[in-house]
Amino acid sequence: MVREQTGYSRLAHITKIINTTLNLQEVLEHVMKAISEEIVQCNVVGIFLPQEDGTFKGFAGKPETINGVTIDTLIIDPKKDLLVKELIESKKAIYIPDTSKDDRPNPKAVNAFKIKSLLALPISFEQELFGFIFLFNYGAPMNLTGLAIKSVEAYVNIAAIAIQNAKHLKQKEDLLAENQLMLGMLRDLTRCSSMGECLDICYSYLARILGSHTIINACLFDSQDRNINPVIPSHKETEVNCSCVKQRFEGIIQDVIRTNKTIYIPDIIKDERIHSESCQGFCIKSLLVIPFVSLGEVLGAIVVANREHKPENIDRFIQLAQSIVDATAPVFSNLRHLGRLEEIVEERTKELAKANEKVVSIIEGMTGGFFALGQDWKFTYINQHQFLPRNKTAKNVLGKNIWEVFPEIVGTVMYRELHRAMSERLAVQFELCSVFEERWYEIVAYPYEDGICCLFKNITEKKKFESEFKRLSSLDLIGQMAAGISHEIRNPMATVRGFLQLLKLDNDLGKQEHYFDIMIEELDRANSIITEFLSMGNTKTSDMKLRDLNAIIFDMTPLMEVDAVTQNKMIEVQTEDVPPLLLNHNEIRQLVMNIYKNGLEAMEEGETLLIRTYKEDNSVVLAVRDQGKGISSEVMEKLGTPFFTTKDNGTGLGLGVCYAIAARHSAKIEIETDEGGTTFFVKFNRI
Repeated sequence: MVREQTGYSRLAHITKIINTTLNLQEVLEHVMKAISEEIVQCNVVGIFLPQEDGTFKGFAGKPETINGVTIDTLIIDPKKDLLVKELIESKKAIYIPDTSKDDRPNPKAVNAFKIKSLLALPISFEQELFGFIFLFNYGAPMNLTGLAIKSVEAYVNIAAIAIQNAKHLKQKEDLLAENQLMLGMLRDLTRCSSMGECLDICYSYLARILGSHTIINACLFDSQDRNINPVIPSHKETEVNCSCVKQRFEGIIQDVIRTNKTIYIPDIIKDERIHSESCQGFCIKSLLVIPFVSLGEVLGAIVVANREHKPENIDRFIQLAQSIVDATAPVFSNLRHLGRLEEIVEERTKELAKANEKVVSIIEGMTGGFFALGQDWKFTYINQHQFLPRNKTAKNVLGKNIWEVFPEIVGTVMYRELHRAMSERLAVQFELCSVFEERWYEIVAYPYEDGICCLFKNITEKKKFESEFKRLSSLDLIGQMAAGISHEIRNPMATVRGFLQLLKLDNDLGKQEHYFDIMIEELDRANSIITEFLSMGNTKTSDMKLRDLNAIIFDMTPLMEVDAVTQNKMIEVQTEDVPPLLLNHNEIRQLVMNIYKNGLEAMEEGETLLIRTYKEDNSVVLAVRDQGKGISSEVMEKLGTPFFTTKDNGTGLGLGVCYAIAARHSAKIEIETDEGGTTFFVKFNRI
């Protein structure tokens, strides 16, 4: 029990880290530690992430070195490694208990690290592969159970979410950095007072993204004779360098100006248009030529000669370089034509509008709801994902007071917390159940200069998971109690029962025979409760065979009809053709019996209990519908909780047994209730 609580604590801790830390390495190290110390207790864990060339490189591992080899020096090629190839294709965990009998693992790795058995798992989320995790003991086999592998998979899923978060965060950071770069450049360009200063800003920002090992030069049309001449920057490159760039690449510069399209040559040695020997003195390896265009007027071209090999993500760098040049050209053109001041204002206005559109697109792209309120509590902005009750739209509520539009939320938690954020000027975070629908939301409200902004996140599924997790935890506790007390209590109970039966045979005690019968009945009742305890605590079902669910129900029909008739009630059975299922005959009888008896007890005389079977998508459904008065919301929340009962003589274990049986059959129980009755749905997965 302590180990399980530690496991839950570890899981909660890792989840907290994912939500609060930006360090992928830290998250993966916690995942590795949890897997290797608490689940399989292995001494070697390795995490491999994909590279641009299609291989996978070691990212994190435990221990840091094995036989002098560090994890970051290991490269796996899926084209050569059969095990990794199968992991990519199947995206399922592969456990090899004996590597000597399996040819999929790389023999070199098996021999080098003395791998006796191996567990390999893909790190994937929503069909996207992020890498792999390998577990083994150095020089010793691992004896893993299916449950242990499932537990490892759960933590690997956490690793997948962490990597996905890191990936999304990296993309957002790159986008933010690019936006900040462009905004900084635009700010600097607006302060320019000369064409030379304008080009220097362009050069400096290109050097930031393309590296310092570059020769950057602008080759522009002369305003009089329309010849292309290099423009010497005020720093860094010499006049000789700029003239050489123009001479050696003039043909390509002319192509760019004529076609108005960027040309990138990753290796000038392999390009027939360039005389590579003439470039050796400058150690130029790649070339980027971007058209310098302002308002449709071709001013020339920007030439970037790189002395190093192609950087990573060159396409993104080219696009950003194009944006830098495109942003520079209008300013350069306006500075050349000082008399066109109105065009300068118009161009800057367009640029600001673009920046604003990007901000709006980011907010609209958020998957959660978002709205802003002014200090007068009027809506000033609502994104497309914000839920509005009563079929209202953003157009209906923009500019209106939130408390007047939705008076139902006045006095609620949301009302109090938003007022606190507005008055105290601090960020607040809280959860609440919507007053308009049965959904839970996590809300973050934070102040800004003109009011407050609110983020809405739908956490209904999370709440359902927490509720189910709580219920399963209680069942697990009952199982442990049942296993512990059954042996200790049943033996003395059997002894007492036996002596009571002997005492009944004593003629001198004939007057007390009635009391002996009562005591024996109570002992039998206690024994039946223990039996139900054991049923709830059992996590495995034996004697699972392909059986016909309808046949089991038909076998029970006479018994159910007798129970109904004795209570002056009716039972109706409607079955459809359903495929065979893997079932335990006795347990399914017990499940049906518990549910139909509850249904009969919920009805008045003369009412009918309906039992149905039918197919639904990938499930076979058993539905039991009564005509009772329905179940209150207070009782619904506690259904299945051990010892909770609304009956005078009930044990509170019957429905819990049903949930346990359903879980052992990989089925789930759903309940619909209203004033006209209650329906229990037991949904089995089709084979």
